[in-house]
Amino acid sequence: MSLTVVFMGLILAGLLIAVVWVAALSRHKKASTGRLDLVAAVAVVETTLKPEGSVLIRGELWRARSRQGDRVERGQTVRVVGARGHLLEVEPTL
Repeated sequence: MSLTVVFMGLILAGLLIAVVWVAALSRHKKASTGRLDLVAAVAVVETTLKPEGSVLIRGELWRARSRQGDRVERGQTVRVVGARGHLLEVEPTL
């Protein structure tokens, strides 16, 4: 086996490790502890709230519940008024 083949194999292995490392670092997880800074944020309803569904805030999908228990249709905007864990309480914007 020539030295060139071994060298090329090491380069490819290094590149593979680098790609896997970057992919692992790019995964984004929601914070499971600490203060939630989404109160007063405006979101777009992705899945109709009846009264629970999902909303999109800053590019992230969150479970949400209409505070009054009303149905809020997909595409409407809502404002975050509170949270319980990762379940946001929202109300329609005017």
